Amino acid sequence: MSGAIRVAALRDVPEDRFLIVDVEGTEVGIVRDGDEVHAVRNLCPHHNAPVCRGRVAGTMLPSDPGEMSYGMDRRVVVCPWHQFEFDLVSGRPLFTNVRGRIRTYAVTVDGEDVYIEPGRRPAENGEAR
Repeated sequence: MSGAIRVAALRDVPEDRFLIVDVEGTEVGIVRDGDEVHAVRNLCPHHNAPVCRGRVAGTMLPSDPGEMSYGMDRRVVVCPWHQFEFDLVSGRPLFTNVRGRIRTYAVTVDGEDVYIEPGRRPAENGEAR
């Protein structure tokens, strides 16, 4: 946890919306998904809007014709300005017509404290890189 910064108490991190904190002059949104905690920079790459004012949701997934499949519940942030959707783990847009990604941060929970590492991104398999 070298370089980690305590940003919140776990009990203060909501599951359905972002807690906005200041990390070295940068606004970061923190949200919980069950036992996991995600952190993203509060900046949409589309028009530099505060993406963390958006909702945390899921999305429609690719499926067979005539079927509808919903997934990624509480793993998607929907930008409130143009409804672009981003994966909270990777920061990648869910649709190819959006350029850029939101900045994600490695998060560690130690007891009741939440830490982020500003220089590290979370890996999609759970290992920070």
